[in-house]
Amino acid sequence: MPEGDSIWRAATRLHAALAGRELLRSDLRVPRLATVDLTGRTTLDVASRGKHLLTRIEGGLTLHSHLRMDGAWHVFAAREKWHGGPAHEIRAILGTADHTAVGYRLPVLELLRTCDEERVVGHLGPDLLGPDWDPGKAAANLLASPERPLGEALVDQRNLAGLGNIYKAELCFMAQVTPWTPVGALPESTVPRLAAAAQRLLAANKDRPRNTTGIRRPGQDLFVYGRARRPCLRCGTPIREAPQDDRPAYWCPRCQSGPAPSAPPSS
Repeated sequence: MPEGDSIWRAATRLHAALAGRELLRSDLRVPRLATVDLTGRTTLDVASRGKHLLTRIEGGLTLHSHLRMDGAWHVFAAREKWHGGPAHEIRAILGTADHTAVGYRLPVLELLRTCDEERVVGHLGPDLLGPDWDPGKAAANLLASPERPLGEALVDQRNLAGLGNIYKAELCFMAQVTPWTPVGALPESTVPRLAAAAQRLLAANKDRPRNTTGIRRPGQDLFVYGRARRPCLRCGTPIREAPQDDRPAYWCPRCQSGPAPSAPPSS
């Protein structure tokens, strides 16, 4: 699933292509929006809120989309050939004189009044890349359920908006604890530092290929995510993988202390 930095980049691309320009083409290919025609209206703004995209359109309307696992928005020049998947996967087309934004495989696409945006994003915690970012509030949200495993708390968008499975794994590694460590078991100063580190990472990566290690060599841009059975970049111990909340979790059994699933028996 795209994380907050990826969604921020998508919003930036869409804003540059659409904002301030009249829509000359509008095609929303979901049943409840099939009769909606936005042509003639001007796109005012495209913004990200955590993992949500909000395309604000003249007349007090907002087109809300969420990419989840497979969705994507692509922007093409006026006569550029579209490439993002087969035509039957297209869910939205917004075109101006110069650019066309095409949404593929969008699992969430709805049109609402701009004044009602809180209905779809009001439950979110502070946005790591938004003007509402508040590290104190984010830390307080995480600490509100001290018995909860840290990995689960980090990806709960009600605590802080924008983190996904990649940053969960990387932040737990940086905190030197496993994703199953209860939030309340962490030292008092760790959670605020972790929230601040999350914001720094997303802010640093929003304009570049994602990197959490500071190492520029190929295959060493992440500490643990996606590195199961490969050596830890710090100690050389093989990275382990196990499911957590229906998603894979990664950790180094030497660098990270705390509870973890038992290692599978060797074959």
